[in-house]
Amino acid sequence: MTALLQVAGLTTCFPMSQKNVPIVDALDFEVGRGEVLALVGESGSGKSMTALSLMRLVPKPGRITAGSVRLDGQELLDLSVRSMRSVRGSGVAMIFQEPMTSLNPVIRVGEQVVEAIRLHERVSRGAALDRCRELFEQVGIPDAAERVNAYPHQLSGGLKQRVMIAMALSARPRLLIADEPTTALDVTVQAQILRLLQELQEETGMSILLITHDLGIVNELADRVAVLYAGRIVETAPRTALFKTPKHPYTQGLLRSMPALAPSGERLPEIPGMVPSPSDWPLGCRFASRCARAMDQCSQSLPEFTDQGPRHTVACYAVSQADSQSGHGWAGGTPEGL
Repeated sequence: MTALLQVAGLTTCFPMSQKNVPIVDALDFEVGRGEVLALVGESGSGKSMTALSLMRLVPKPGRITAGSVRLDGQELLDLSVRSMRSVRGSGVAMIFQEPMTSLNPVIRVGEQVVEAIRLHERVSRGAALDRCRELFEQVGIPDAAERVNAYPHQLSGGLKQRVMIAMALSARPRLLIADEPTTALDVTVQAQILRLLQELQEETGMSILLITHDLGIVNELADRVAVLYAGRIVETAPRTALFKTPKHPYTQGLLRSMPALAPSGERLPEIPGMVPSPSDWPLGCRFASRCARAMDQCSQSLPEFTDQGPRHTVACYAVSQADSQSGHGWAGGTPEGL
């Protein structure tokens, strides 16, 4: 599978405690053509900031300080502000976490989508409105011809999210970034949105970068998974391999906390401690203070990635040591039944 998006050494810093602190720290990953890559991790791991960095929408005073972001071979970090605006939408589009804060409350939702269409295509307002109705129908909004005249407050959370998806699809992007696309939605609506994304991806062949902390969603949609912790990726693997044989202790902890994989009636296990503050990130492995398998080396330097199978890599000294030993295998479940 050839890569549509190639990210290398991406670093985004914010000034903290009189120094520039990397919130996103030297990230390397790829998204293949037609692939769904899930970027997962706890709140505070840097998932949303990674998405904003890819879109070059990092809020001030933050800034991208190093790295490369190539979309179809084009270096996005070298583009002018005006050129980057043309890439957003047609090249890469984003569904933000909370649709109510992304939609203008005093403008009809149809007008907002029409504006997005005309920003990227030289069409009349009437043609853009027709395209808007088609998009509303495509994303499953009932009574599409009437809903274009609705204001955001007149729509349910699920319908607002469908409007955001329609807006993201309006310029036919090659890459869709979905940042927690089912946040604040009830379980039934979550399932509908996930099914919609899956159908749209299969229909259009676009690539998706799915950002979430919900591993159940990952199991529904993703082809491959990258696990992010404290601004750095610690493990990448095909979805099935990650659920069946996770290697990094952090990944194992995330999986053990999934209700679907926990024994019935038992309390869900927790990962002790908290994600460290970016201003206090240690020199070594950032998970070491929470890890039951930590050793002296973990606090001294960052571990390198090692291969654990086809397209499966992990950065962990304990895993490297366990490759030649026994007794450190995964005792969790498999994705079946999720």
